Amino acid sequence: MKTPKRIFLSPPHMGELEMQYIKEAFASNYIAPMGPQIDLFEQEFAEYVGSRYAVAVSSGTAALHLAMRYAGVGVGDTVICSTLTFVASANAILYQGAKPIFIDSETKSWNMDPDLLLSTLTKMADKHQLPKAVVVVHAYGQTAEMDPIVEACEQFSVPIVEDAAEALGATYGNKMAGSIGLAGIFSFNGNKIMTTSGGGMLVSDDKGLTEKIRFWATQARDSQIFYEHSEMGYNYRMSNVLAAIGRGQLSILPERIKQKRNVFEYYKQELGNLPGVSFMPEASFGKATRWLTCMTIDPALAGIHRDAVINRLDKENIESRPVWKPMHLQPLFRDSVIIGGKVSRHLFEHGVCLPSGSALTSEDLERITHIIKECFSV
Repeated sequence: MKTPKRIFLSPPHMGELEMQYIKEAFASNYIAPMGPQIDLFEQEFAEYVGSRYAVAVSSGTAALHLAMRYAGVGVGDTVICSTLTFVASANAILYQGAKPIFIDSETKSWNMDPDLLLSTLTKMADKHQLPKAVVVVHAYGQTAEMDPIVEACEQFSVPIVEDAAEALGATYGNKMAGSIGLAGIFSFNGNKIMTTSGGGMLVSDDKGLTEKIRFWATQARDSQIFYEHSEMGYNYRMSNVLAAIGRGQLSILPERIKQKRNVFEYYKQELGNLPGVSFMPEASFGKATRWLTCMTIDPALAGIHRDAVINRLDKENIESRPVWKPMHLQPLFRDSVIIGGKVSRHLFEHGVCLPSGSALTSEDLERITHIIKECFSV
């Protein structure tokens, strides 16, 4: 029996301009990590996000690391971080020798709970132990509720770093994800809504910040005719060729967001009435990209566990995954502080991320939903 084609969770989706820009990079012979494609990509990306400056780097993780360093995070410090996230958000804190304090999610956006953040900052201020920064993660293409988060952090003069790796193109009111805090972080990994195969971007309205970040990302080379270094730096710059891909991807981002949202609407229409099924809500304060379509399954009502659906899809050569395992449940962070934890744990134990590629066909979606419906009819 022929194996059905593989359907991936969120594969790359190329357009028409990427190859044109790559050819321009090759024609100019700027194959090294610097060149005109990077300059143009940074300018175009900053304009799209609504920030004044942007720095293209080798990964979203690299951008997070540099932001932690700029915020003055060091050995023995603490940094507050969303717990429902990919490990890179917290690893960047560890890179600087600091300790994360994890904050639970709230139910309307699945992101950081502003009330828990405020109470935590208040208690830490009373002990004169304020964190060096707050890393707010915008999960699965939707922003956190930023107004109360910004208000709480401004009250205690704690900088915000937005981990918008999963939320490029999402909005909070009339602002883009990543444009609100001290710095915004984006990822162009292969599964993101736009990709450069690997890479990231840091955006900010602070010129001094972006100049320092660019300096550190380029091995902290001082302005001399010879190689001189007075600070520690990193090999964190994006290549000119990857920036060319990014420019092409950025040009079609609005269409990709529309396609992602259409995929979500299809799933919700076909599966939303199944017993025990609930979809990740779209909070009233913004517009989500639906980078991944996520739903939860209540086994008491559905008569089936989330894992059974994932396993059945896998047998049919279809990739799906559980919602992020919260950082406070990871062995790496077993000794870390968690504020709350019930919401993110529930989402992890019952949540599933469905195939969400922007190039999914109607036949693909029919195949996926048919298999899921069969799981509920057993």
